[in-house]
Amino acid sequence: MTRQGTFLLRISLWSLVAVAALLLAWAWLRPEPTQQLLFSELGRGDYHLTTADGQSFTEASLQGKPSAVFFGFTHCPDVCPTTLGEIMAWQEDLDAEGDALRTFFITVDPERDTPEVLGEYVSWVPGVTGVTGDPAEVDKAMAAFRAYAQKVPLKGGDYTVNHSAQVLLFDAEGNYFSHIGYQEDHDRAMTTLRRLMAG
Repeated sequence: MTRQGTFLLRISLWSLVAVAALLLAWAWLRPEPTQQLLFSELGRGDYHLTTADGQSFTEASLQGKPSAVFFGFTHCPDVCPTTLGEIMAWQEDLDAEGDALRTFFITVDPERDTPEVLGEYVSWVPGVTGVTGDPAEVDKAMAAFRAYAQKVPLKGGDYTVNHSAQVLLFDAEGNYFSHIGYQEDHDRAMTTLRRLMAG
């Protein structure tokens, strides 16, 4: 083989290597079909809960306008009050822009969080509605939203609950849009919320 032929062969081989590397990176970074399916099913289910003001909360409640869903409980020592404070800051910015985000705070502690207790707990944050119900229905809702919660015993027979901390966002059709992580940067969260509100 001539020197020119050897050079062309090397170029061809390196081109194939580069293409293979690109294909591998694409396969690694693209969302898996199962992951996309999980996202599309978030919030879907046959759960039947009750809001603090006595309204029914089901899968259909996510439709009509953009929504945020957060799982927590009224005895939460840190994550829940911090997140409610962040939601209040989001609401203030959105209100200044002529928007409002409705948020559903679903309890992971239905034994203690009655509608009355929840209503009082979230009353200081505009747009937030407390949601509770029969423990079996709350379990169904947690499964539908892929939320995590586990009781942790404390001294004296009391308990706390470890739980997932992200805020899930849904568009006006009730489809999962994105999420905001616990203590996420305010400006980054607002960028996500503005995209959600823009539809």
